[in-house]
Amino acid sequence: MSIKIGIVGAKGMVGSTMAVLLKGKYKVENAELVLFGRSDETIDGMVIHELTKENLQKIKPDFCLFAGGGDVSKVFAPIVASLGGVAIDNSSVFRMQDGIPLIVPEVNAHLVKNIRGGAIVANPNCSTTQAVVPLKALDKAFNLKRVIYSTYQAVSGSGKGGIDDYHNTKNGGKNEFYPHKIYNNLIPQIDVFMDNNYTKEEMKMIDETKKILERDDLSVTATCVRVPVINCHSVSINAEFEREVSRKEVLAVLKKAEGVILIDDDKNNNYPMPIDADGIDEVLVGRIRIDTSNPKAINFFCVADNLRKGAASNCIQILHMMLKK
Repeated sequence: MSIKIGIVGAKGMVGSTMAVLLKGKYKVENAELVLFGRSDETIDGMVIHELTKENLQKIKPDFCLFAGGGDVSKVFAPIVASLGGVAIDNSSVFRMQDGIPLIVPEVNAHLVKNIRGGAIVANPNCSTTQAVVPLKALDKAFNLKRVIYSTYQAVSGSGKGGIDDYHNTKNGGKNEFYPHKIYNNLIPQIDVFMDNNYTKEEMKMIDETKKILERDDLSVTATCVRVPVINCHSVSINAEFEREVSRKEVLAVLKKAEGVILIDDDKNNNYPMPIDADGIDEVLVGRIRIDTSNPKAINFFCVADNLRKGAASNCIQILHMMLKK
């Protein structure tokens, strides 16, 4: 008996990446891949079903990966769950809801054992996902006390609108998606501003980090910046621990951390860069050094493909974990 795996938003950047991965690297044996979009159509031999309640009732996907945006997830993810399937959602709609697990497999895989059919699982914000992979290993070893994020987020994190703005402004055109031109510029605003003067993106990183690490007591703050890079997010992280640590200790922990590739060879100018993370699922970590102002803290730099580990791959990795239960 085959497993039906649905992808909602199959024509979008994340959804199409999910489809490619499920046909290749993360192929599920005996699985039927069902693609959903805004209308019934066939593109390059690919059949896309209109996303409706009736089609979901007819097809009844066992698992459905959502990459169609929050408004779509809010309506249709609960329908998938009501039909006995598992909705794995990439939007922010369900992330902070009580009772809905927010999962990064390298960090809190133990939550998967409690998930049954008829459930919704949330996929974290892309920058949060890559950051918590090394932070989990460091927290386990040294007990985190505080985290300070400064992000450098690629335009693909905004979808097609962000990429179009990059090319338009590069060629002398006007910005239509971002509030300012992005080419040859940095924009210290991602998403809307909240009442506390932080952006919604910054608050996502703060709140989601605590939930994923299961550390409500953890102090977290963030500044999120959009940069003129096509793909792959970078995050500069200052992590403070309960005790003093040495660089040697930190390196030893990160060398063994699941999902981390350590690139830390300053003498030869080797450190994580977006160009190296493009198209892979691991988190690149480097530039590790003790904070000169605090011997209990370190600074490090991490980079990951926001379309892969930050979105599509993490969802699929959750799917594979559930299939292995």
